[in-house]
Amino acid sequence: MQRAPQKTFTTIFFLTDMLTHIEHIEDAILTGDLRPLDVFTEWHHLSVKMDGAPAIVWGTHPETEKFFVGTKSVFNKKKIKINYTHDDINNNHEGNVALILHACLANLPRTNGIIQGDFLGFGGDDTYCPNTVTYVFDDIIQETIVIAPHTWHEPDQWYDGDGNCLRECVALPLNHGDVTSTDECLFVRPKTWKIVDDDFSSDVAFARQMAQMVRFVDEKQAAKLKQVLNSFIREGIELDEELIAYSADCDVNLIRLWKLVRSMKHEYLFACRNNGPKAYLNKRRCHGEGYVVFHDYGMFKFVKRENFSRLNFTMQRAWKK
Repeated sequence: MQRAPQKTFTTIFFLTDMLTHIEHIEDAILTGDLRPLDVFTEWHHLSVKMDGAPAIVWGTHPETEKFFVGTKSVFNKKKIKINYTHDDINNNHEGNVALILHACLANLPRTNGIIQGDFLGFGGDDTYCPNTVTYVFDDIIQETIVIAPHTWHEPDQWYDGDGNCLRECVALPLNHGDVTSTDECLFVRPKTWKIVDDDFSSDVAFARQMAQMVRFVDEKQAAKLKQVLNSFIREGIELDEELIAYSADCDVNLIRLWKLVRSMKHEYLFACRNNGPKAYLNKRRCHGEGYVVFHDYGMFKFVKRENFSRLNFTMQRAWKK
């Protein structure tokens, strides 16, 4: 595989499960699996995490060979909501979600693959706030719909025909050549780069050494710990190691390791740049919500949770109004 130049990230072929949830990099180490730390020292694919909503999935169904649109509910194990027609949308969805899906079915370009992206809005304006971040484009959008595509779903060649085949798809980072805007649909695909090539090798080595003193948690305990961490972030409470460890009934050294990885993430984010539309949070200019990293171990989001995740917890989704 030929790699792209070091400061541009456009092509890679790493595999992960279907994309229904992306883990924060610091949350990924709570059970003792330290392989996510390799993201900081090994080559990976970097893309902008556009703050759109709802998530849209579209493409040609591998079994029916028909074009469909949907939300993440196309990946459901039960109550699978795949929409081939406008009648399907009326039966499966309501409100603004149905309105958006009708527009997507009418205006998305047909493709032989399966693509996932985030809906940013309808054309006719230069300013969009689909979720928490406000995006300002240089010109009025002339296309009917605006979508930020980010993931290509490849059907699993080992799928045995039992259940929902879309659940078995493999998620791949979307290359810039995989989608092309049309007169009806604008695809927003910002390019990314880093202004500094940080060397995290010593940080990763220290984190692995620190992990030797940590009592990690199992999956069930990790879920509880994430709830505690999210509650602290949501309420704007100081992330005190002792208080978090007491609240989650876990080892304080685990929280210290979590905060170390979080600080590494912040240092990484400081060097990231993109050429997307101007982004604002509470009327203040920002670099966007964050970034998504594809690595051969998985997919992780790099977001300043104190800013964006807290708002995501507290703000009503504009597309649900």
